This record gives sequence, structure tokens and C-alpha cells, in this order.
Amino acid sequence: MLFTDADIRQIESEGLTVERVREQIEIFRRGVSPVRLNRPCTISDGIETLKKRDIDSIVELYDEAAGGGRVLKFVPASGAASRMFRDWHKCIEHGGFESADEGEKFFGDLKIYAFFGDLKDIISRDGQDIEDLIESRRLVELISYIITSRGLNYGSLPKALLKFHRYPEGSRTSLQEHIVEAVHYARDINNVCRIHFTVSEEHLNMVILHVSEVKGVYEDKYGVTFDLAFSTQRSSTNTIAVSSDNVPFRDPQGQLVFRPGGHGALLENLDGIDGDIILVKNIDNVVPDGLKHITVIYKKLLAGLLVQLQKEIFRYLDLLASGMVDEDTVLDMSTFCEKRLYMVFPPEFAGFSLRDKCHFIYRKLNRPIRVCGMVRNEGEPGGGPFWVDEEDGTQSLQIVEESQIDSDSEQQRKIWASSTHFNPVDLACGVRDFRSRKFNLQDFVDRDAHCISKKSERGSDIKALEFPGLWNGSMADWITVFVEVPIETFNPVKNVQDLLRPQHLPQS
Repeated sequence: MLFTDADIRQIESEGLTVERVREQIEIFRRGVSPVRLNRPCTISDGIETLKKRDIDSIVELYDEAAGGGRVLKFVPASGAASRMFRDWHKCIEHGGFESADEGEKFFGDLKIYAFFGDLKDIISRDGQDIEDLIESRRLVELISYIITSRGLNYGSLPKALLKFHRYPEGSRTSLQEHIVEAVHYARDINNVCRIHFTVSEEHLNMVILHVSEVKGVYEDKYGVTFDLAFSTQRSSTNTIAVSSDNVPFRDPQGQLVFRPGGHGALLENLDGIDGDIILVKNIDNVVPDGLKHITVIYKKLLAGLLVQLQKEIFRYLDLLASGMVDEDTVLDMSTFCEKRLYMVFPPEFAGFSLRDKCHFIYRKLNRPIRVCGMVRNEGEPGGGPFWVDEEDGTQSLQIVEESQIDSDSEQQRKIWASSTHFNPVDLACGVRDFRSRKFNLQDFVDRDAHCISKKSERGSDIKALEFPGLWNGSMADWITVFVEVPIETFNPVKNVQDLLRPQHLPQS
């Protein structure tokens, strides 16, 4: 593939190299290998359930770690809210909803939304009365005030800046809810809460301004100090777009087209944090204060279990590093790996020499660890926990998206459909080794787990390349433990109507 001098300058301006872009084009050409599902993870076969008798001790471990300043909350918040309002955009485009009932439902629901007060104010500043617009059923005008720059501009804002929940003292954005939530599980002994948000470059200044306006309110209310940090998805994580025949796609000006590399690109942001125990949760998965207690307890339980497992892992790694290990100790270690960490050893392991067994277990244990909450599958979209076949004949625990499997295989589709749990993106991550050194997270990525998707660019069909997903291929070689958590901990807002679900409404 030959690039012009102008192409090369454009590639370099993206923070990429010609070699990197050629590698991306080669992935398009050869395609990606699907994940080979062995079976879904189920209770007692890949998914743990926490016993009531263990809860207090696990929470105590967590509180000790949090008090020592080990905990940081990481919130991917770069997603725009445009998809939330897809139906409302269509309504403006077509001059109304498909049915009169949809329109009447909109008018009936409008005052329930947490942003209604802001909407009323902005319409009033425009010299109109919102009640008049509702009574005269001026549907398109009201929606335009919500999602366009004429009014609230919600269709172009990030989800982080949307008003999600209403309180007597005023409504909160999803970002505010994450800040308040962190108070209950991420403060240290000095009452410092550390939170890291990933935001898009275009929204960074807006987010920082919003935080500056609300941060002090919650610091005063809860007696904490917030250590808030922000990072953006770098252009160097963009990927080139190609046509259906795998030739670089160009815009009408003849320039190459690059697209964001998906949430897997956020591994660079995660890797760049000076963290220890990092709690990951999406920006749109929050609830009002009245329902936060169950989220808080299970955040503590996931991370507390991680601390508990780390203690054993680090003890074994210290022993292996010292060389003071005999066959009985190796047996204890291998049993721990298989029973507590769900690792599958190759059949030939039993015939290894003591030295080779120690080396093998050391490599297995000296990796980042993640404890992932999994909820019962109730039809929500998203990936799930599976046992995946590896090239060496073993299996590993992985979070798998439907796009990663071979859709032409009836057997694979059946395994996918039989999944009992799915991934709500509720992770506790340990990113330091037994000597407190940060892992280089790039060393534990499945580089073959890219995703190729079909998109449209200016009316033309193109193919886009996404990096291994943050909790899929990007963490494929982490130690992975799945734990069942209640469905009440998962309350995402994917569509604006989700804000009308009972769990997002004012609590009595």
C-alpha cells in the first residue's frame, strides 16, 4: 500500500505511523478469528456466589484497603448521548412520531424527567411558556428544545452532563451521581476520594467546568476532598477506515478517514493511571441515593474479594521468588489456581519437573487480576461470561461479545444463547504485582481480538476496526474471577425512556 506525502503527514498528525496503519489494513484483509466458546459460565462452574457468612470479613478487607488509599474509581464517560435520543431525532426529521400514542406518551412523561426544570427555564428565556407548548401539542418544537442547540442541546452532549435524577434540592447529572457514589466506598482514611473520568476531547472543557461548579457542594456536604482527574482518548488510538474491498477510504477532499478505535482504546487511559485497586463502572449506570446502598455493598464485596485473593497470590509469588518451594507447596498452589482462580492447567503439567512447575505457576499468578460482577441474564444487550477454548487445549474465563463468535456456527450460537449471566461492566481491577510495581497492561492483551464492523460514511459503506474491547480482548490474559451480583446493581440508561424506569425516579 503506497501513501502519498500528504497521506503520511496526515497519518503522523494522528499520532500514528505508516507501519501501524499498514498493520491495521492487513487485519482487514485477513479478517479476525472468532472466539471459540466452550460453554457458558454458570453458578459453581466459573461464577462464584458470595456466602453471607463471608460478607463481613470481605468488607473489612476492602475498608482497610480503601482506608489506606489503594482505591480509585475509573469511569469511562466519553460516550455521547446522541444514541439515547435516536427516536426523538427521527421525530424532528419526520415531523412527529410514527403513532399518535407515542406523542401522547411523550407529553404525559415530559414533566417526570429530571431535566424538565431546565427545559422550562430555557423555553421561558426564549419568551415562551412550556405549558402553552404542551397544551397546544407542539411536539417537534418541544423536542428540538431538548436535543438541539436551540435549547438544552442534549443530543450533542456527553451522557456525563445529562440530568438523570431529581431531588428536592435540584436534579443531578450522571457525573454528579458517580461523584456522590464514590463518597460511600472510595474515600481513604484522610477522606480523600479519587476518581478518574475518561471524556472526549470536544467535551473536556464542559466537563471540567461542570465539575468545578458542583465539586465543592459535595465536599462540604460529605466532608471529603475529591481528587478528580480526566483523560481523553488519544487520536493515536484511532484506526483507518477502509472500503468493502479493504482499500483505505477517503473523504471528498481525498483525505484518509480515521475513526475512534472503540472502548478498547481506553486501555491506554487505564494503563496511564497511577492506581492500585481500580473500580470500573460505566457513566450511565447510576441510581438515586435511595438505591445506592446495594451498589455500595457489592462494590466493596467485589474489591474485597480481590484483596483477599491478592493476599494469597502475593504470598505464593513471594515463596516462588524465594525458591523455597517443594512438591507439597506446588500442589497447594495448583489447587488454589484451579479452585479459586478457575485456571485450567494443561494435562502435561503433572509430568513437569519441580522447577518447570514453579516457573509455570509463577507466570500464571504474576498477572493483573480482575473480579467481575455478573448479573442474571434478563434479556439486556451486552456480553457475557464464558469458558473459552485456548490454543494450548485449555480453557480460560472471558467476557465475550456476540460479535466475537462465529455466527455461522450453529453450535457456537447455541452456546451463546444458553448463557445464564451477562456483563454489566462492574469490575474491580488489581494492577500492581506482589512487589507493588505497576503492570504494563499492554502485555496482557489478546492482539487478535479486534472487531471489524460495517459502518456508513457519507452514504458509502465502509469497514471500521475496533481494538480488543477494554473488558474483552484487552483484559484477555488477566486473572479473571466472576461473581454473581444482584440485578439491582445494573441500571443503565441506553435510551432516554430508561430514565422513566422506577429505579431512576425519585425514591419515596
